Amino acid sequence: MIDSPQNSPPIRPLAARFWALIPCAGTGSRAGATGPKQYQPLAGQPLVLHTLAAFAQVTRLTQTAVVVAAEDSFFTTQPIAPWIAPCGGPTRASSVLNGLNFLLQHGGAPDDWVLVHDAARCLITPAQINALIDACASDEVGGLLAHKLPDTLKIEVAGRVANTLDRGDKWLAQTPQMFRLGALLSALAQAGDQVTDESSAMESMGWRPLLVSGSAQNFKVTYPEDFALAEAVLHARFNQESKK
Repeated sequence: MIDSPQNSPPIRPLAARFWALIPCAGTGSRAGATGPKQYQPLAGQPLVLHTLAAFAQVTRLTQTAVVVAAEDSFFTTQPIAPWIAPCGGPTRASSVLNGLNFLLQHGGAPDDWVLVHDAARCLITPAQINALIDACASDEVGGLLAHKLPDTLKIEVAGRVANTLDRGDKWLAQTPQMFRLGALLSALAQAGDQVTDESSAMESMGWRPLLVSGSAQNFKVTYPEDFALAEAVLHARFNQESKK
């Protein structure tokens, strides 16, 4: 018998539950911070806690699991209640693959849905998460939040423009990305470590994920200047909430 993790919810035999999986084992090397970017302070608290707060407000989720490196002790001092999966790998794909196995070991089923979300997309909202679930819950494949590309795309050769691409059919992939747990596990196992998102793994199996319109604010905090922009958005939201 497999022991349940701390803060384990009651597991009931339901048809297709919804789980969230947050890979949180990255080092954040591009952010220029002294440590993983997901733990850097942002608007008064560590960045990842803003992410988790949004998922905590989605009542349809059975549980949220955060995948961290084995030696990561950050969450031992935090007053939050996600499952902690200490099985982070050297790449995002390996962390997600390990996290999916963790969910299967702790009550998840192959036909359940899993929403994989970047820890550093801290501006995600409960409304956007629910919109993805509503759009994908009856879909054969699943899908992802994405944003229509607003800028002109250039192809570069040796530092100069070689061509301009039509942006009409181009989307920026975001997260969450929502697929059946078993199907995504198989796709990632076959696609290998180098895929950069779950949709790519599913596409490699011949599936065509659904594009669900997201928001320009759902960007991934990646570079130093992104922290200032994310903080400005959060403060604007806090001010708006305080006026209600």
